[in-house]
Amino acid sequence: MSSNTFKRLPYGEQNFASVRTENYAYVDKTRYIEMLENESNSRQFFIRPRKFGKSLFISMLSYYYDKLCADRFEELFGGLYIGDNPTPLRNSYAVMEFDFSGLDTATPERFMKSFEKNVQKTVCIFLEKYSSVFPKATEMIAQINSQQEGIGSLRTAYGAAQLSGVKIFVIIDEYDHFANDLLAMGVEDVYKKMIQASGLVRDFYETLKIGAKSVVDRIFITGISPVMLDNLTSGFNIAVILTMHERYNSMMGFTHGELEWLMDETGVNRDLITVDMEWYYNGYLFNEDAADRVYNPSMMLYFFSQIMDRRKIPKSIIDPNLKMDYGRLQRLVRHEANRDMLLQIVKDGGVVSAIQTTFPIDIIHDNDQFVSLLFYMGLLTIEKPEFGLLRLCIPNYSIRTVFWEYILRMAQTEAAFSINNTELNRAIRALALDGQAGPFLDYVSRNIFNRLSNRDLRQFDGKYIKIMLLGCLFQSNVYIPASETETDSGYVDICLRRSPLFPEVKYEWIFEIKYLKASVKKLEPHRIEAGKQLQDYSSSALMKDSRDLKKAVILFIGKNKYEIFED
Repeated sequence: MSSNTFKRLPYGEQNFASVRTENYAYVDKTRYIEMLENESNSRQFFIRPRKFGKSLFISMLSYYYDKLCADRFEELFGGLYIGDNPTPLRNSYAVMEFDFSGLDTATPERFMKSFEKNVQKTVCIFLEKYSSVFPKATEMIAQINSQQEGIGSLRTAYGAAQLSGVKIFVIIDEYDHFANDLLAMGVEDVYKKMIQASGLVRDFYETLKIGAKSVVDRIFITGISPVMLDNLTSGFNIAVILTMHERYNSMMGFTHGELEWLMDETGVNRDLITVDMEWYYNGYLFNEDAADRVYNPSMMLYFFSQIMDRRKIPKSIIDPNLKMDYGRLQRLVRHEANRDMLLQIVKDGGVVSAIQTTFPIDIIHDNDQFVSLLFYMGLLTIEKPEFGLLRLCIPNYSIRTVFWEYILRMAQTEAAFSINNTELNRAIRALALDGQAGPFLDYVSRNIFNRLSNRDLRQFDGKYIKIMLLGCLFQSNVYIPASETETDSGYVDICLRRSPLFPEVKYEWIFEIKYLKASVKKLEPHRIEAGKQLQDYSSSALMKDSRDLKKAVILFIGKNKYEIFED
């Protein structure tokens, strides 16, 4: 494909028509339209983590089923799977689209007003859009606005559709956005008032359920967590949950084959990709029997867009949008049990658990529910089945850095210390250019470990030390720090590879971390063990091929002392 025929990269694009008509590459997901339409239940619920392509997918559904877009079918869907295999229901609905992001959750009163206004505005837009189909649409809009019908405006829309003999397809995006905000802010009482019992949100879904008896023929709901489902069970118990079905594992996100196609279509120069994309961005699995792990599409499009703009890999290989996941994570772990569980997950690289498909707000901080929430947020994914449960792991390097940074910041808050980036970067520079580990370890020991709070000290062990060191190393982009790198003789605690951004870095490192309690009497056996471990690593195939590689075992004694053994 010549350079002048390459498609545009659809980074940040959420409108399906724009993608299809403005020369963007589109990874064809239209076969899932047929699959969803063939489901026995036409009211469907499907969730995926943030930035996983949900908005573009529901935009595709909207254009496909919208009766006003029938004359654009070939323009929008020609050449795609569904264009060659159209379903019986194509372009046969009036589509009503709700988006519940951005609601005002500051107080119960402001939330109620914001929610009702959102519903009323959506209904008015719906009636105006289909004014050529609904003869009295203008009068209905005037009535709704004059009487401030709020959720009741849905019934007016139902009446318009019934009079015109038209079926409605309701699409709800970000169905749980406001609920997640309420929970993250710690205002469970507001959540319960609005969603449980006879709350406003429950009223909305009960009204939607009423419409499903007559004119609402199809419903598709998406968000990032199932946190509201349990509370809506009696008010809205008509939807099938498709989130973890094997056949829908790749409905959102990119498989390896789709990623290769996207690079070919957009002209991404593979020679400029000097990092392991699978290690950085892949790894998501939403059903243990699914064939393909998928890449987070937003992460990949960010990476490709940076390469195409800069003609080299980006300064920050980690998508800055992941910082938002850190903020949400910080708010979710107000409970000490959740903080301890999170730390254990990072120490062990994962956890064995069941995935709860729904869970009530009252037990959201129980371990199983908290772990399930991390899964739905994309911070954990399925590794493999294990004795009737699932072993969940951190999906990729990008998400690992979210955890490292969170734990480092949590320790900063608890122990009231701050990181001096100038001094830290100077210490990391000594690692990189001078081959000296002492300045870095001295900085961490003096400024972090010695200031840890009593709560942090309860967790203090070799794994905790490793996480804190990784968090500090990640503050600089001189190295790509990794944990548990496999060698012939085992797994290295910390491996520092030079960043492609800094080929002038002279030394790479491997660190093995040992921890002894301050009360230990005999150090010599541990020193001998450290020396043997260094010999084992030096003889491994991975290390033999590395140039300018330095190896060290760091023996921590309590939180105040350490010894370095270098090869």
